[in-house]
Amino acid sequence: MDSNDIVHERRQGAVAWLTMNRPSARNSLSLAMLEQLHGAVEDLGAAKDVHVIVLAGSGPAFCAGHDLKELTAARLEPDRGRAFFEETMAKCARLMLAVVHCPKPVIACVHGVATAAGAQLVASCDLALASRKASFATPGVNIGLFCSTPMVALSRNLGRKAVMQMLLTGAPIAASDAFDIGLVNAVTEPEGLVAATEALASSIASKAPATLKIGKEAFYRQAEMPLAEAYRYASEVMVANLLEPDADEGIAAFLDKRQAVWRGMAS
Repeated sequence: MDSNDIVHERRQGAVAWLTMNRPSARNSLSLAMLEQLHGAVEDLGAAKDVHVIVLAGSGPAFCAGHDLKELTAARLEPDRGRAFFEETMAKCARLMLAVVHCPKPVIACVHGVATAAGAQLVASCDLALASRKASFATPGVNIGLFCSTPMVALSRNLGRKAVMQMLLTGAPIAASDAFDIGLVNAVTEPEGLVAATEALASSIASKAPATLKIGKEAFYRQAEMPLAEAYRYASEVMVANLLEPDADEGIAAFLDKRQAVWRGMAS
C-alpha cells in the first residue's frame, strides 16, 4: 500500500476493497478523506466488473470519526468555522448516501475502533463484519458535541433504546454487543476477519449483479414506506425482476439443476 494514498483500492476478482489509509490519524474523516471515499464509492458503483465493495481501515483503528484537529483549526476563521463545518457535514452526508445508494452491496470490515462518524459509516454499509477486538462508540456527548449525524444511520438500523444508550453515554460497546444489537453481522477472531470478509464478499459477488442492484435499491426504498405502499412497490419490483434475463436464466438453471450463467450486468 502506498503510504501517500488516503484511500487505497485493490481488486480481488469482482470484489473491490477500499482501505482508509490515515493510520496516524486513526483514519479520521478529514475533508480530503470524505471526498476521496465518496469519489471511490461512486466510481466503483459504476464499474461493471465490480459486484461488491468492501470498506476497511489501515493501522489500529477502522475510523475514529471526523478529524477534530481539522475542525478545531477552522475555528480561527472569521466565521468561527461555520462554513467549514457546513461543508464537512454536507460532504459526510453525501458519502453516507453514496454508500446507501450505491448499486453494489457495501461491506464494512471492522478490525479496530469505529467511533462517531466511523460508527455511522459502519451503520450505513449494507453488511458489517467485526474482529473480536473491534469496538464502537458515539462519544461526542463526552466532549460537548452530540453525535447527531451518526444518530441518523444508527437509528435506522438499530433499536431505539440501544442507540440512545450509545448516544447519551458515549460509552464504547464491544464487538459482541454490536452483534447483539444488530450493528454487525458477525464477529470473528482478529486473524480470521479478512478471510471471513473475503468469503462473504465472494459469495455475494457470485450472484447476478443486476439482481443485487434491484434488490438493494428496493430494500432501502420500501423501508421508508407505509406497509401497504411498500407491498405495492415491492410487487412492482418483483414483476420487473421476473422479466429480467437473469431471472429467466436463474430459474431455468435451478429447474435444470445446473449452474446459472448470468447475462445481465449492473449499470
